[in-house]
Amino acid sequence: MSINKDEIKYLSLLSRMDIDKNEIKDIEEKLTKIIDFVDQLQTISTDNIAPMAHPLNQSQRLRIDEVTETNDRENIQKNAQQIEKGMYLVPKVID
Repeated sequence: MSINKDEIKYLSLLSRMDIDKNEIKDIEEKLTKIIDFVDQLQTISTDNIAPMAHPLNQSQRLRIDEVTETNDRENIQKNAQQIEKGMYLVPKVID
């Protein structure tokens, strides 16, 4: 599969990229090579290959899930002007 000049102009319009007319031929060749390579990759059978999250056979290190901060809402809300049911009351700014 290849890409033509009109498609490159359309893609440059969509991406808001200003491509010079002198560069179109070079871009056309490079994009055609990329598309051909993707087509080549799609022909490879991956039926018997297990999916993996990382190329190395390592387990992910996770930290212990423990509470490190206490709920200090009442102490923090002492600084607020108006509070109701644990929530901050603010003046209406939009009519």
